[in-house]
Amino acid sequence: MADIICVIGNKGGTGKTTLSHMLCQGLGLLGQRSVCVLTDTHREPLDPTDRRYLLADARTRDALGKVTDKIRSLKAWLGVIDGGGNRTEMDRRLYGMADLVLLPFRDSHEDIRTVIRDLDMFPRAYAIPTQWPTNAWQRETAEKAVSELLAPYNDRILDPVFSLSASKQLLQRHIPPNLPTPLANACRAVAHQVVDLLQLPLENDGPLPGILARKSPATESHVMAPAMAVAA
Repeated sequence: MADIICVIGNKGGTGKTTLSHMLCQGLGLLGQRSVCVLTDTHREPLDPTDRRYLLADARTRDALGKVTDKIRSLKAWLGVIDGGGNRTEMDRRLYGMADLVLLPFRDSHEDIRTVIRDLDMFPRAYAIPTQWPTNAWQRETAEKAVSELLAPYNDRILDPVFSLSASKQLLQRHIPPNLPTPLANACRAVAHQVVDLLQLPLENDGPLPGILARKSPATESHVMAPAMAVAA
């Protein structure tokens, strides 16, 4: 059965959607089949062309259940559910179905206060710093705040995802066929952390094998067709 990873958190603007797509892209670069699941009703579905992963629309309650059931039936796949923002009840539901839960947070005291509450609410979840500063001084300040305020949760904090303007390309409806190398490396790094947490074996660290190596949505879409049809 496939594993389900949920990216949640009771605050908007922490980079949940960006992280979800970076994670799926990185998993694809590591040779792992994955599906990025949309649940945020304020966002529109994206084009799967040139992505290293599939997309599924689960913006209604019924569709979410059917999409996750479909993903679970796919052997050796991963489903990454973008939980959207500031929806406590949805977060609780996703937490209940997840094999791994990620709580992104930025380098602000407000984000840190919120992620502390979420870490207490979801004891199996891991916090992951996102949009993390690359400037040395800003990074030092951010790391100091984390070490002081999140010390009790140190074993549940993952390595940071640094701020990359190129990451916005993954949220475009159509992405370029070749993403910038720094973005690809960042995606791989995120995926490696998740693979390690789930203790999954990797077939390779190169191009996607099998069905996901195909770039045409016409040849890929049948894999999630039943779930997509329900979501539509």
